Amino acid sequence: MANQKSARNGTVQAVSSSPAHTFSKPNVKAIRLLAGRGVQGDAHCGELVKHRSRVKQNPHQPNLRQVHLIHGELHDELRAKGFHVHGGDMGENITTRGIELLALPTDTRLHIGETAIVQITGLRNPCAQLDGLQQGLMNAVLEHDAQGNLIRKGGVMGIVLADGDVKPGDTIRVELPPGPHRKLECV
Repeated sequence: MANQKSARNGTVQAVSSSPAHTFSKPNVKAIRLLAGRGVQGDAHCGELVKHRSRVKQNPHQPNLRQVHLIHGELHDELRAKGFHVHGGDMGENITTRGIELLALPTDTRLHIGETAIVQITGLRNPCAQLDGLQQGLMNAVLEHDAQGNLIRKGGVMGIVLADGDVKPGDTIRVELPPGPHRKLECV
């Protein structure tokens, strides 16, 4: 688990958005984050859940998956295994560099660029759509630790607390929540 001393700041490597419910999202020059809603113009933007599987379960649940972030280091790892993945390919809105996203506790705040703030709500549960992008990709983002616990490496989800424009090269400042810290779970 990350602690105050190990939390590092990082940068935005890429930003991506799609107005349609497509798996991959094309890179764009900048995205606008809207407090309580998500990425302006993205299919998942809204106060209530927008992911199709979640809408089927209950369309009135709050949208805890407004912004999807993946660490660019995962793309490096996957490319080393023979996969061809880049920012936005796995559906993320923000590709980061230099932050161990999966080690952050629930409710960590990411101050991105000049004014945007995203609060981490939990892990993204990798789905079979990854294999539609490239065969075997889903298994490549799932591992087991020494105790046999499943490790999901498909990134993290968050909600937008403060509006702001986000573009590649922007600084990301990590603000850990007060302890005790809660481990990330799927949302």
